[in-house]
Amino acid sequence: MKTAKKRIIVSVTNDLVSDNRVHKVCSSLKKTGFDVLLLGRKLPHSLDVKRDYSTKRMKLFFRKGPRFYSEYNFRLFVYLLFAKCDILLANDLDSLPANYLASRCKGKTLVYDSHEYFTQVPELINRPRVQKIWERIERMILPKVKHAYTVCDSIANVYREKYGVDFKVVRNLPLSKEPQASAASSGSKMILYQGAVNMGRGLEQAIRAMHHIDDAKLVIAGDGDIRIQLQVLVVNEKLENKVEFKGRLPLEELAKLTAQADLGLSIEEDLGLNYRYALPNKLFDYIQALVPVLVTDLPEMAAIVNHYKVGAITRSLEPEVLAQNIQDALNDQVKRKEWKTYLPNAAADLIWEKEEQVLKEIFTRFL
Repeated sequence: MKTAKKRIIVSVTNDLVSDNRVHKVCSSLKKTGFDVLLLGRKLPHSLDVKRDYSTKRMKLFFRKGPRFYSEYNFRLFVYLLFAKCDILLANDLDSLPANYLASRCKGKTLVYDSHEYFTQVPELINRPRVQKIWERIERMILPKVKHAYTVCDSIANVYREKYGVDFKVVRNLPLSKEPQASAASSGSKMILYQGAVNMGRGLEQAIRAMHHIDDAKLVIAGDGDIRIQLQVLVVNEKLENKVEFKGRLPLEELAKLTAQADLGLSIEEDLGLNYRYALPNKLFDYIQALVPVLVTDLPEMAAIVNHYKVGAITRSLEPEVLAQNIQDALNDQVKRKEWKTYLPNAAADLIWEKEEQVLKEIFTRFL
C-alpha cells in the first residue's frame, strides 16, 4: 500500500508572485518527496501564479500596518488549525506567531525560515515602539523553535548567540541556467538595479550619481515603498534620459534584462544589522548572468566579491564617489577582463542546486 506523502504548509505575507526564494524552497521540498501547499495573500492587482505545487491566497481587509499583521495571523492560525498537515514552515517573523500557535495546538513540527534580521530592518530602526513589539514577539517564540535556518552566516551567528537556537544557513542562490545571450550594444551602457525599491538600497545616491556618468543609463527593475518618491527625484534632477524604471517584472523577463546589463548594483546602506549583514539574491542573479557587480563594503557582500573576484566594492555612497566607482567598473577594461574570467566559475559554484542540499538535510528527517 502506497504511503501518503507528508504535507508541508508554507506561509508568507506576500502575494507569491515574485518571491523567488520561497518558490525555490517549495520546488525543492516537492522534489524531495513532500506534498507542498504555499499560503499567501491576494492583492487587488496580484498576477496569477502557476506552480507545480499547490498554492492558496487569502483576501484580507487590511493591506499594511498592525491591523494587517493581526488579521493575517488570525486568519492564518484558523486555517492552519483545521488544515491537514505534518509540518509548518513559517517564512519570516511576521508569519511566525500563527505558525507557532498552530504547531503547539496540533502537536506538529514547526520550521522557521528567516529571510532577514527582521527586527533590524530599516523600516523598524526609526520606529522604536513598533520595533520593540516585534522584538518582544521574537524573544517569546524564537527560543522555543527547534528547527530554523536563515540566509547568511552573520545572521545565523546572531540568532545562535542571542537565543541558543542552531540556525542553519541556506543562502538565496539562483538556479543554474545557461547564460542569456546579451543584446547587441546600443552604445549606451546599462547599470542595473533589480529588487525591492525601498529605503536603504542606495537608490537615491545612485540616481544622483548619474549627473556625473556619461554614456550609461541606470535601469531600476522592481517596485517598493519609495518608487514614486524616486521617480519624482528623477524629474526634479532632470535625469529622465539617464534613469529608467521598469517596475516589477516576471522572473523570465527579469532574467533577460539582467543578461543585458554591463554592471549590477547591490549598494545597500549600513542601516541596522539587517542591511549590514545583507546577502541579497540580486547579487547572485547578476553573477549567474555573468554580469560584473558593484557592492557596498559590507561584510557578507564584500566577502563574496573578494573571494570570487567578480566586481568592485565601493566604500562610500556619496554620489560623486559612487559615480567614479561606477565609471571605473564600466570602463576599466583590465579589471573587466579579469572579472569576466572569474564570473563563470562563480556562477557554477553559487547555485541553488548545491545550496538545497542543506535544505534537504533539515527536512528529510521528517519523511
